[in-house]
Amino acid sequence: MNVLKGRSTRAWTGFAGAAVLLFAVAPVALSDFRLGLLAKYLCMAMVAVGICLAWGRGGLLTLGQGVFFGLGGYAMAMHLKIADAGPGNLPDFMQLYGTATELPWWWKPFESPVLALAATILLPMTVAALLGLFIFRRRVKGAYFAILSQALASAFAIWLVGQQATTGGTNGLTDIQGFFGYDLNDPVNQRMVYFVIAAALLLLMLLARQLIHSRYGELLVAVRDSEERVRFLGYDPANVKLVAYVVAAGMAGLAGALFVPAVGIISPALIGIVPSIEFVIGAAVGGRASLVGAVLGAIAVAWAKTALSEEFPAAWTYFQGLLFVVALAFLPGGLASLTKVVRRRRSARTEQTAPVVPVGEAA
Repeated sequence: MNVLKGRSTRAWTGFAGAAVLLFAVAPVALSDFRLGLLAKYLCMAMVAVGICLAWGRGGLLTLGQGVFFGLGGYAMAMHLKIADAGPGNLPDFMQLYGTATELPWWWKPFESPVLALAATILLPMTVAALLGLFIFRRRVKGAYFAILSQALASAFAIWLVGQQATTGGTNGLTDIQGFFGYDLNDPVNQRMVYFVIAAALLLLMLLARQLIHSRYGELLVAVRDSEERVRFLGYDPANVKLVAYVVAAGMAGLAGALFVPAVGIISPALIGIVPSIEFVIGAAVGGRASLVGAVLGAIAVAWAKTALSEEFPAAWTYFQGLLFVVALAFLPGGLASLTKVVRRRRSARTEQTAPVVPVGEAA
């Protein structure tokens, strides 16, 4: 009991410390430009929270999170582009590339801010539920699940590129100026967007922690370790994995929706195979089984991409791949497990160097 109380106390202390850093220290210490970059990195961290739940706890290597990130991002961007255009007008790219005189039928629901906000989370979760039912009922898992999710990300990006008149094609939806009545060119409003993103990240971490330490979290780990035993006990592993997959999709969709006002753009280049792999790399480097590790890893990898790609634009992808390989080969638990590895090696060395006392002398 005391151990559980100690863990809870440390968790709430860490949460309070993170809140202070995000809401008090960062806005004062960082310029508006750097704070905008941090907002972008926090969106990546929100995706990592879902990956920690699905992959770290459930063993589901989700290489297609870019799909759900994109669904949430496009749902938000479509509403904001409609709002920027004004009543009765078409978004600027439709006037440039398209021949339509009115909004396509599947754009019209996003005129409503309430429906658009709901779609940023519910649309990714619905797609994940349909895919999950098909995949998990057929007991597809392991590398096959990873390949299917990656193929989905590729297909979605290709479809978006081919619909230039209605999705912006390769360029995507760009030059977003407003956010529910607020001008995004105003630094004050950009800070407001940052605070919204920071609050959303902390709330998602609380939700994920609650799920991880609940009875469902224990069941999810049991399915990961021995699916047949869980089935023998009367539980359906497909339903257990489906919940984790759907929740992770909703988190990625929310991250994509908040990414749009933070950066002002959403495009196929941000949601295909490469971004999906980058999401996984961030969680793996930080520690996919650790909620804090996955978040910090995602932020660190996103920051490294920005910093190193400026110096080595052609070689950054090789650094990124090497980072992923090294993390999985030499530190499978990520940086979050570094202290445990050091302690284990120290205890092993202590046992090896400890003098052996004969039984007679010990008596």
